[in-house]
Amino acid sequence: MLNTLLIAGITVLLYLATAGLFGMRLLQPSGPSAGMTKRPLLLAGFIAALLHALILNELILTDNGINLNFTNISTFIGWLIALLLLLASIRRPVENLGIALLPLAAITLLAALLIPSPDSLLTINSWQMQLHVLISVLAYSLLTIAAVQALLLAVQDHHLRHRHPGGLIRSLPPLQTMEGLLFQMIGLGFTLLTLALLSGALFIEDMFAQHLVHKTALSILAWIVFATLLWGRRKFGWRGRVAIRWTLTGFITLMLAYFGSKIVLELIMG
Repeated sequence: MLNTLLIAGITVLLYLATAGLFGMRLLQPSGPSAGMTKRPLLLAGFIAALLHALILNELILTDNGINLNFTNISTFIGWLIALLLLLASIRRPVENLGIALLPLAAITLLAALLIPSPDSLLTINSWQMQLHVLISVLAYSLLTIAAVQALLLAVQDHHLRHRHPGGLIRSLPPLQTMEGLLFQMIGLGFTLLTLALLSGALFIEDMFAQHLVHKTALSILAWIVFATLLWGRRKFGWRGRVAIRWTLTGFITLMLAYFGSKIVLELIMG
C-alpha cells in the first residue's frame, strides 16, 4: 500500500506539473509556439499516465473479478481521458485542454485511493461483454473531452463577441479550427456511443432490466441529443453557442447515465 501511495503521489505531481506548464506555455505573450515546445510536456504526461495505469491494475483487477465501483470507474475514465488527450496532442493543437483534464485525472486517482467505496465486482467471461464495456468507456471519455473543448470554445466565443481577443484567447487556435476539432471529437464519440448501444442490444440479455433501465434510457437520450447536433450541423450549419449548448446537454445526460445510479447506490445508500 505504501508503494502504491508513493507512485500515486508521483503521478499526481506529474499530472499537475504538466497541466501547469501547459498553462504557462499558453499564457506567454508571444503565444505557445514561441516558447517551450510541447514534446517534453507530453512526455511527462505519458509517464504520469503509465504510472496511473499501474495503480489501476491493482485497484480494478482482483482475484474475485473486476472491481468497477464508483471511484475505480471514475479514475479509469480519468486515466483514459488523459491518455486520449495526450495521444491526440501529438498531432492536434488540443494540449491546452490538459490544463483542466490532467488535474481531473489526478483528482480521480486520489479519490480512488482515499475515499472508501463498496466493491462492485463484475465478472466478465465473454469477449463480447469486454468489448461492450471498452467501447462504452471510450465513448464517454471522448465526449468528456468534447465537453471541455465546448467550454473552452464558449470562453473564446464570449471574448471575441465582446472584443477582448487578448491574453489567453490570442494564444488559442482560430475559432473555426476550435469548432472543427469539437465536431471531430463529437463525431468519433457519437460513433463509439452508437457501437456501445448496438453491442449492448446484442450482448446484454435485457438492456431494460430494472438495474439497467436508467442507464439505457439516458444513454439513448444522449445519443438522440448528439445525433440532432450532428444533423443540425450538416443541415443548417449549427455552430457557436447552439453547438456548445447541445454538446453540454448531451454530455450531462451521458454523465447521469454512467454515474447517476452508482452515486445513489454506492455513495449515498452505501
